[in-house]
Amino acid sequence: MRSAAGARVAGSAAAVVVVVAALAGCSGGAGAPDASAASPTDTTEAPAFAIDQDFADPDVLVHDGTAYAFATNTPGFLVRSATSTNMRDWTVSESDALEALPAWAQPGRTWAPEVAEVSPGAFVLYLTAQDAASGRQCIGTATSSSPGGPFAPASGTALVCPVEAGGAIDAATFRDDDGSLHLLWKTDGNCCDLDTWIETAPLSADGLSLTGPPVQLLKQDRAWEGDLVEAPDLVKRDGVYVLFFSANDYGGDDYAIGTATGSSLSAPFTSQEKPFLTSASKAGTFHGPGGQNVVTFDSRDWLVFHSWDDAYAYRGMLVRPLTWDGATPVLG
Repeated sequence: MRSAAGARVAGSAAAVVVVVAALAGCSGGAGAPDASAASPTDTTEAPAFAIDQDFADPDVLVHDGTAYAFATNTPGFLVRSATSTNMRDWTVSESDALEALPAWAQPGRTWAPEVAEVSPGAFVLYLTAQDAASGRQCIGTATSSSPGGPFAPASGTALVCPVEAGGAIDAATFRDDDGSLHLLWKTDGNCCDLDTWIETAPLSADGLSLTGPPVQLLKQDRAWEGDLVEAPDLVKRDGVYVLFFSANDYGGDDYAIGTATGSSLSAPFTSQEKPFLTSASKAGTFHGPGGQNVVTFDSRDWLVFHSWDDAYAYRGMLVRPLTWDGATPVLG
């Protein structure tokens, strides 16, 4: 996912937030919530922005009844953050969630943060930043004893930095039924005329190192995806791994959300032929929806994602209810 700076400007937009099921503090892997509960955003039309300002690539962590949202850098902030106790009303923090960039990174391109509770009271922020040595985007770690931070760099070297593949962006975590923790990311091959891949690898118990080689789950292979797939977010429903991802040009209406399924984290996934959510969905309510995250809050699933504002000046955050028909997601 890219920062709004330099984005193509056109048309009108509305941001949407996607929240994915959370397990043990990670943004994925929980059991299916109660789909029958009433939702404060169950409307025939999309609600207004939950966060009506630049808050792109949202990730949401739920901890002790509070939702903590994190987003791509904006002027003056490395990582934006916000909190809510009902998934509807959000307070944007005026403090930076990241104390400082790690030693390997240079400023200006801190994208798509992901926060996971790796053990009780131990939180890891996975950040994408520009590697000073190679100029590629890579993924590193920062830690905090508080779910909202501030987070301090955990290492002087990047965690995932495949320079030969174009770098890596858009970290996401997933905790499987056996308790194992996994990291997902996108290889940023579209930077240099290479394929893009959604990859995954197991994480150590402290979330700070990979314990196995990466497995390629998905690359761009549908016409609607254009030159790339990115922004992975993984959940599990009825024994099926369901991968949400974004694809195409993030700067305009072609950007969209897709899904893919798999039976194992050690083999490729199969994407659905058509996207899950596009600018034409919901009577054209959203423009360039993407950067999605599925979160379970108060026994319900929510889709948190971004979309452009009417002037295409910024990507705001919205929250929509998400239900399931078996392993098939249904957007409210």
